[in-house]
Amino acid sequence: MAMSPESADKIPDRDECEELMARYAMLPHIAEHSRQVMRVALAVADHLKPEVSINRKLVTAAALLHDITKTRSLKTREKHAASGGALLRELGFSRVAEIVEQHVIIRDLNPDGGIEEKEIVYYADKRVMHDTIVSVEDRVRDLMIRYGTTEAIREQISRNRKQMLVVEKKIAGFMKTTMHHALQTII
Repeated sequence: MAMSPESADKIPDRDECEELMARYAMLPHIAEHSRQVMRVALAVADHLKPEVSINRKLVTAAALLHDITKTRSLKTREKHAASGGALLRELGFSRVAEIVEQHVIIRDLNPDGGIEEKEIVYYADKRVMHDTIVSVEDRVRDLMIRYGTTEAIREQISRNRKQMLVVEKKIAGFMKTTMHHALQTII
């Protein structure tokens, strides 16, 4: 059955996200990581300048669901960003899927464009190690230790570090306060 444009563009509310996290057996520590990513993303969203418009519900859902297939991927070795996006698209959450697909690496990043929900979720994920808010540099060190098993992977992590810093600078330009102050509201 084909989906109508409206149903293909649904955004689940927080309760629906929690139900999906349970239905797809997200491990407790991955679920807590996702909740912390949501808190960081909302701290950023809530400290944007008044003239900046983002969809807070979309940020919330994408942050909570960004690792929806991470538990499964620990066994299958699938790329969880791609499989998570595919799953969410099947469920009718196309805008959420688009963000989930880009939470590891953003495609077509425009450092000079307006702020996008995908950048907020991407950045929030990069600031949360397990369930703790850390600096970009601490997060990169952790990624190198946990995943940097080959030179190619280490090079990819280094390229992603550069993207993280570009996104951090971009977001900072749209905020009415410092990132440190915004994150202090949830610590």
